[in-house]
Amino acid sequence: MTPRDRAPICDRRALCAAILLAAATSTVEARAEPVRAVVELFTSQGCGACRSADPVLRDLARQPGVIALTLPVTYWDYLGWKDTLASRPLTERQRAYARGRGARQVFTPQAVVDGSGVAVGSDRATLDRLMRDTFQHGALPVPVQSQVRGDQILIEIGAAPDLKAESRGEVWLVPVLRSRSVAIQAGENGGRTTTYVNIVRGLQHLGHWNGQTISFNVPDKQAEIADADSWVVLLQCGGDTRPGRIIGAAKGPGL
Repeated sequence: MTPRDRAPICDRRALCAAILLAAATSTVEARAEPVRAVVELFTSQGCGACRSADPVLRDLARQPGVIALTLPVTYWDYLGWKDTLASRPLTERQRAYARGRGARQVFTPQAVVDGSGVAVGSDRATLDRLMRDTFQHGALPVPVQSQVRGDQILIEIGAAPDLKAESRGEVWLVPVLRSRSVAIQAGENGGRTTTYVNIVRGLQHLGHWNGQTISFNVPDKQAEIADADSWVVLLQCGGDTRPGRIIGAAKGPGL
């Protein structure tokens, strides 16, 4: 057989390999683990008690079906060390959760599960119980998917099941930094280096959901806030002043 005779066979083999690779990739996307719980940890580099909560969140972030987010707040900054990752919108989000529950104060480390359940961020037993209550119902009730297509993020929100009052919500794009180690030089954690995961770098409102299927095309640069290298999509009842239950969510690449 001459080289000319062999070329078509090589081309066919390459084409078959490409088809198989594409099929495998499609299968992985189709079988992506549905999100069953979203855990938000409000924390601070200046909070000594947060040292025991940060590793809990790192462990939760490795669990399939769980979105675990770090939200650094600003109200510890006056005690000798300014949190290098904190931002005021995250502090306001925690306060908005408190208003919704009728609570007068906020604290760290505080974890909010699915926008409704609250626990001390280091209390793994309570966190597991709150997530278990969600897991018994399978995935979050409204399907949410996100994927990259060219320079766009395609987000698809499914229709509401029989949620009755929870057939309205807001769609949020949450840029995140997947990991960052910080050497804390002063304050209660002075001299320690802590590694944070899935750090929220912004909160972007994409639009309203009225219980019907809806999609959004978002330029990928919109998720590149600060040093963010991935994102999360949240479908949440209520508004930014009184956020309610999270009823759908999706992970971005690498999460």
